[in-house]
Parts: sequence; structure tokens; C-alpha cells
Amino acid sequence: MKTEDFYYDLPEGLIAQHPLENREESRLMVLDKKTGNIEHKRFKNIIDYLDKGDCLVLNDTRVMPARLFGSREGKDEKIEFLLLRRIEGDRWETLVKPGKKVKPSNRIVFGDGILTASVLSIEEDGTRVVEFEYDGIFEEILDKLGEMPLPPYIKERLEEKERYQTVYSKHEGSAAAPTAGLHFTKELLREIEEKKVKIVFLTLHVGLGTFRPVKVEDIEQHHMHSEYYEISKQAAETINEVKRNKGNIISVGTTTTRTLETVATPEGLVVPKTGWTDIFIYPGYKFKVVDKLITNFHLPESTLLMLVSALAGRDNILNAYNKAVEDEYRFFSFGDAMFIK
Repeated sequence: MKTEDFYYDLPEGLIAQHPLENREESRLMVLDKKTGNIEHKRFKNIIDYLDKGDCLVLNDTRVMPARLFGSREGKDEKIEFLLLRRIEGDRWETLVKPGKKVKPSNRIVFGDGILTASVLSIEEDGTRVVEFEYDGIFEEILDKLGEMPLPPYIKERLEEKERYQTVYSKHEGSAAAPTAGLHFTKELLREIEEKKVKIVFLTLHVGLGTFRPVKVEDIEQHHMHSEYYEISKQAAETINEVKRNKGNIISVGTTTTRTLETVATPEGLVVPKTGWTDIFIYPGYKFKVVDKLITNFHLPESTLLMLVSALAGRDNILNAYNKAVEDEYRFFSFGDAMFIK
């Protein structure tokens, strides 16, 4: 299967540059994976597709304000650092632009010196390992100096940081938002619970590999980035109980899906676990846990588009995407949603 098999033509004007004022008023395309039939709704109508005894699984990761701007000591310049993951203590893996300016032994100053970083090494993929120095609490300094690491296709500035967080975000550690969850409000989640739908949380810290293009022609040659996840005993037990009672597991987002399928047993149950996953889901994959999926519209030729194609069928997905373009749905992180049932 070739990367080009997952191409569709997207006018740039359909890439959403800002979130809607009301999260649950985004549009919702409902795709029946068996028939390919399509319905057009609003996201708040998702409750009509969830039944008593089903389980909604959400990723409660929280995005770090991981974009920092600084300069080498004594230089008048602007260097951008993007925190990818904490290695240990105050050592971080970072992405640096322009990278050629930043060498090992360089010292970088942020925010008039309240935060500094020493560059320890340059990795094979070009990322830098740095060690930060500061007085106080790192997270508080980051919140003061850092900006939200919006995807490269969003050109407009985000005025309100919380709009790039889900309303249930809890565990900080992501370099990007699990965007399928951005459509939920606390009120909508309350209504879903009142319908006797189980709501379960797991954590997967989203890495920037999410936005890395597939550079190989044959998709089976593509290697996924690793992302850290946690799923608790209580969450696993609830999911397994619903499975045994023939309820549906509705995954919110590709990150949740990848976590659930990572911890799945051959029998379709899940085990409580903590670790790193680099699972790559593409057509031909047999889903063990996930029955239905709430997701956004994804980039052409991306691993995320391949994942949804594995669940709904490539032809169904490409037909739905072409219909979404025709009907001027809003695409990507701040865009509209799709429900694959």
C-alpha cells in the first residue's frame, strides 16, 4: 500500500485557523463504516449515537506551553525551542530553530535570564538534549514564558491558551493536543453520563511526530515515533466490563485508539499498563478493542488518515473527505469532527 493512496485535495482555505466560540457547535460528519452512508450533524448530537452500557474513552493529557523563545548569551537574536519530552529531571529533548546556530556547550537565555539552558548534545535526528537551570518551579516558569505549540498549518495567534486544551485535561506532558476531545464541553459530558454511558480516562502524551509527514513510498516501511501512555487498573476494568456485556467502546481520538490497541489482549480486553507505544495502525489492521471512533479530519497522506482508513475502509474515508471538502467542513486541529460508527 502506497502513501499516495491516502492523498486527497484540500483547499487551504478550509484549514481552521481558530476554534469556534462554542466547542460543541462544530459540525459532525457521521460515517457508517459498514455501508459508507454519511449524515451531517452538530457535535452536540453525538449523544444520540451513544447508548446505555457503552464506554467513552478519553485522553486526559494536558498540553505544555512548550514553545520558548530565547537567545545565546550576549547575542541579539531569536531562537525557538520546542520541548518534546522530559528525559529526566531538568533534561529535555527539544527541537530548535534555526538549529545550525545552536551547538553543544551553548548557553541559551530565556525571559531576561529567569530560565537558562545548556545544550548537552545533538541527536541523530537533529533534536537537542538540553538541561534547564532556574530558581523556583519549572512548570510555573514555563507557564509564564512559554507559548502553545500550535501545529505548523495554524498561522494565526491563539489568544486564549485553554482553547488548545480539552475541558478534562489533567496530566501535563503533551507537545500537541488530542484534538478530537476539543469538541466536548463539561455540560455535554454530564449529559452523556446521565445517559448511563461509562466515561473512562487514559493518558497518552502526544508527541510532535503526530505532524511528521510519511516520507516513504511504501507505508509499511514507515516507523512511528514513540509516545508515553498510562492506563489505570480501574479504567481497564471498566472497559473490560463493557466489552463482556457487549457494549461499544467509543474511542475519542487517534491517540486514545493507539493506546487501547497497544494494551489489548488477543481476546479484545485491555490490561492496565504504563509504557511507550510506537504502534502504527493502517488498513489491514484488525481492531481488538475499539468499536467506534470520534476524530477530526486529518492531513492528506498522514498516519492518522491511515488509522481511520483501517477502521472505516480507505474508500469510505476518501469519499467522506471529498464530501467534507465539497460541503466546506473545517479541517484539522480546530476543525470539525467525524464519528465513525
